[in-house]
Amino acid sequence: MQNWKIESKTAEQGHQLPVLAHVDVLVVGGGSAGVAAATTCGRQGLKTMLIEKYGFCGGAAVAGLSGTICGLYTATDEGEPQQVVFGFAEEFRQALLQRGGLTEPQRYGKTYTVTHDPLMWREAADDFLLEAGVEVLYHTAVTGVVMDGDNYQGVVLESNAGRSVVMAKRIIDASGDAAVVARAGGEYFFGDNGVIQNPTMFFRLGGVDMDKYLEFYGEDTICPTKVTEKILELNASGEYQLPRHKIWIFPTTRPNELMVNATRLAGQDGRVLNVIDPVDFTEAEVFGRKQVREYARFLTHFVPGCENGYVVDTSVEVGIRQTRSIEGVSKLSNDDVVNCRKDEDGICRSPWPIELHSGTKPKLHWLMNDWYDVPYNTLIPRIGDNIIVAGRCLSAEHEALASARVTAQTFEYGHAAGAACVLSLKHDKPLRELQGREVRAQMNLGDSRL
Repeated sequence: MQNWKIESKTAEQGHQLPVLAHVDVLVVGGGSAGVAAATTCGRQGLKTMLIEKYGFCGGAAVAGLSGTICGLYTATDEGEPQQVVFGFAEEFRQALLQRGGLTEPQRYGKTYTVTHDPLMWREAADDFLLEAGVEVLYHTAVTGVVMDGDNYQGVVLESNAGRSVVMAKRIIDASGDAAVVARAGGEYFFGDNGVIQNPTMFFRLGGVDMDKYLEFYGEDTICPTKVTEKILELNASGEYQLPRHKIWIFPTTRPNELMVNATRLAGQDGRVLNVIDPVDFTEAEVFGRKQVREYARFLTHFVPGCENGYVVDTSVEVGIRQTRSIEGVSKLSNDDVVNCRKDEDGICRSPWPIELHSGTKPKLHWLMNDWYDVPYNTLIPRIGDNIIVAGRCLSAEHEALASARVTAQTFEYGHAAGAACVLSLKHDKPLRELQGREVRAQMNLGDSRL
């Protein structure tokens, strides 16, 4: 084995480890972006490996139980849902729908979303990856990166079998946390001068009389004013501790069940929690579960139809909205989002509002009857070759990320990253030299083979 220098916080430089595999494309992370990226590469005949720390794919949508595919539809004051994002996101949506694992569009303020079954999400992802010939390693994490100068050459893996190396011609960092870029010493930042969005603990409530519930709550998944007012009243009385008073509740595909997005997790000392730090991550998990019980108590006592409700489960991990963002060749700005800026090198549309979770009430800035484009170069780190990111760790300003991070878009970032790797390897061209319009044309070919 060549004497590669391994950049890692835990591995000694120059330490020799067994090489597990040589692949064309290595995808790190099996969330929506990772599944889309790996499937796209595998379908084109590239030798593709995906590694995932859990025993299933899904990322924030499944482990985090976010439970919705947001970002498919425009915002409007009237009319039926208008879908403007398709591609791999639409293909996966259709697969879930065919399994019975997806609701019809549900009202979310001025736009729409759909709720999915997390178990069926896992199964659909497995099928996509198997059919594309992707080698999947679950229960495996990246602990280091193999570098040759600024060139990414592979990663160091850790599993119960020990440590090994996978060498790859191209790496897609779909970890959501820029885990590969960070371990290689790449540039990244946290939100607005370190201030990031709050994590949350999702939960599902069973035993609900849905007719009675909907009659009281209404069809909009964002809670009505009367629910907010009741939360504020109970907090003022000292009977409850409900830190977020604008909550969102979604009927699921399962009978008599609701998915609840209500908690707001901050440190017990009031600090912003950054789940990159295991101390903060642990605090979020422990106190997230406590908040779930408090919100479930509120629902069963004060929301008609929920009287006999019970907590079915909480998320495997807290719902993570934001951690590291890379310093990219381009950066999606807050103005790009607010002004619905179009870009000839865009690889994805986003009609989703700025949905900023900070404080007791989420901030929503709607993009009415419009969308913006996310440029290709937001996926390319400013320094480093053979690497591209996909998912919420793209290069974006704080409020811009609060719009760009949702599931329909992360599917398409993965789709774009996979298409870019296909073009890069086919034409022996660095990822950073590709144009977004080239990548978009490859994405639009769908499942056509090279």
